[in-house]
Amino acid sequence: MFLLFIAAACSTTRVLREGEYRLVNNVIVMEGPVRFQDSELNSYIRQDAQKWSPLICVYNWSRKDGLLHKVGRAPVVYDSTAVASTCENLETRLEYLGYYGSKVSGETTYKGRKARVTYRIRPGKSYLVDSIVYDIPPHGDFPKDFYADTLNSSAALKYSWLSEETLEEESVRSTVRLRNLGYFDLSKNHFSFEADTLADGTATLIYRVKEYTRNETPAAARPLRRYYIGDVTISRPETLPFREKLLLGLNTIHPGDLYSETSVANTYSRLSSIKVFSSVQVQMTPSDSNKVDCGIYLSQSPVQGFKIKAEGSSNSTGLLGFSPQVSFYHKNIFHGGEWFNLAFSGDFQYRLSDETKAIEYGISAGLSLPKFLGLPYTAFKGPRIPRTEINAAYNYQERPEYNRAVVSAAFGYSGVSRGKVSYKVFPLRANFVRLFGLDSGFARTLERNPFMRYAYQDHLDAGLGADFYYNSSEDIVPQGSYTFRRLSLDLSGNAISLFNSMLPQNSDGTRMIAGAPYSQYVRGEFSWGRTMRYGYGNRQAVAMRMLGGFGYAYGNSNALPFEKQFYAGGASSMRGWQARALGPGAQPANTFFSIPSQTGDIKLEANLEYRFGIFWKFEGALFADIGNVWTLSEGDGQFRISDFYKTVAADWGAGLRLNLQFILIRIDFGMQLYDPSREEGKRLIGAGSWLASGNNAFHFGIGYPF
Repeated sequence: MFLLFIAAACSTTRVLREGEYRLVNNVIVMEGPVRFQDSELNSYIRQDAQKWSPLICVYNWSRKDGLLHKVGRAPVVYDSTAVASTCENLETRLEYLGYYGSKVSGETTYKGRKARVTYRIRPGKSYLVDSIVYDIPPHGDFPKDFYADTLNSSAALKYSWLSEETLEEESVRSTVRLRNLGYFDLSKNHFSFEADTLADGTATLIYRVKEYTRNETPAAARPLRRYYIGDVTISRPETLPFREKLLLGLNTIHPGDLYSETSVANTYSRLSSIKVFSSVQVQMTPSDSNKVDCGIYLSQSPVQGFKIKAEGSSNSTGLLGFSPQVSFYHKNIFHGGEWFNLAFSGDFQYRLSDETKAIEYGISAGLSLPKFLGLPYTAFKGPRIPRTEINAAYNYQERPEYNRAVVSAAFGYSGVSRGKVSYKVFPLRANFVRLFGLDSGFARTLERNPFMRYAYQDHLDAGLGADFYYNSSEDIVPQGSYTFRRLSLDLSGNAISLFNSMLPQNSDGTRMIAGAPYSQYVRGEFSWGRTMRYGYGNRQAVAMRMLGGFGYAYGNSNALPFEKQFYAGGASSMRGWQARALGPGAQPANTFFSIPSQTGDIKLEANLEYRFGIFWKFEGALFADIGNVWTLSEGDGQFRISDFYKTVAADWGAGLRLNLQFILIRIDFGMQLYDPSREEGKRLIGAGSWLASGNNAFHFGIGYPF
């Protein structure tokens, strides 16, 4: 009876007036072969259909404006005039794609108070270009420069299907090429095409370049000639101190050079990339018959500020975790586009029922220079110049089992390559780790476990590292579909090992530097993710991620340093567990750690998440995660290809997010489905135990988990 009441109350047409219908579906029926997917025409339909949503029901629970109308979603009222305009729109689009004389009709069917529209398309005739005739102005250097590229224009057009789309692409391609050869006043509007269509379905294409644009008369004709750069001036606010030498180094437009559109774009990108100027304008003005002056105008942006970041979690055992970070940044600290960052971070974990706690403090400083130290600006011709990174940090950790201090430093380069691929390469990086204040029980455990003893000891970690990241979206909080890939690599200790004969040894035969062994290992991690948005207003999405990592210690080390080992759990990993609370493999939780500290040499993980809009800026999510970490040493945590699948953990959960576009605040609640650390027969966790102590975790975070 309750379900019948809900179904009756969940009307999606209740607020419609007499004679109105809710548009629930648009269908495209193609009555003939085409060279594209039908879905490509969806964006040319004038009125979007509205699929069922509970938010429409919420809106319909009230006939007056109020909270329910703000929370809900108004039904889309069918508009018959949109059908006729859609038919015209689709016919125009089909002609642009090369289907001449196409016919489109719209049919509307009604069922109750709902309307469905079917668009039937009969594609017109297509023609294949079998020959090209060029009609080019005969004056100056233009014929030579144009005909030098006819091999490419012929490849783009000959034996292709005649369409405005193809001709538009060719005119843009050729215009860009010629403008890079100095033809400053040339535009795609100087290009025109005429097709002589033949009865056999082929066409002869006449390819014309005129000395006047499509919007001008022949009286406005002027010779197409090469232009050279005249005067170059750079203007910036007097209130912004900035070294002129740097501006000159970033600028690629120089007096006497042949005009190049690529040089203009490169200068704009270089000056914008240092993020000191709120706007960069590059204006080109003809000064005589073959010269163009360049004016570069820069306006100031705020150069300093603060950032706050926080992440938190809790589970049903009462363990609470909170990780805040406050940082100060300055984007022009030495008046040359240098980015300075000073950050203070912490990680606090408590159990309210007893005195268990872990505290971590950190301070880090970084300086990023807008140049590649060791090479001049002229060594880089593209739109971006690598930056030099100098970083230093100190971290102090106080845990029930031990205290630890980490001093680190790094020198390297960062930048963006090929648009959306960013990288950081550190040929020099070093961490010095010192442990002290070891609990007596924990010290005895280390003595009995060589693997852990090598992981938890004073050591020097020095080597090189690199991180490569690709994201198809450049938004802080992506609003559309996107794909990302990340690859991280670490190689440590190999350069030091060349001097082994000069280094002292301890009783285990391990080589020492400054009284501590140096680490020697290789480590790599790769992740791939894809988010597909769809639905009304792009408010729904399916997001997925796969991740794999591997580390191997050799030479002077028997185990990876603890800080380089992999872990699972947390706000962006296996969300049914707190960070470091899962694994390795089927190994039960280490009882000598009051705060979870489960790690391994190998990590495999896959995540799937369904995201959907609720109301206003709020989003919901349902997710599932599978994965774990494993060790290379013998025991329950060892990775074995033959049966590792038996030790893959699984969880599921739900989340609530507040998406303000410039920032996303996230709360997730994960519940364990399969825990390989339990006894055989008890690893699968039933619905009745999802909320039981130790079987779930609560997470707070900033940004999507992946």
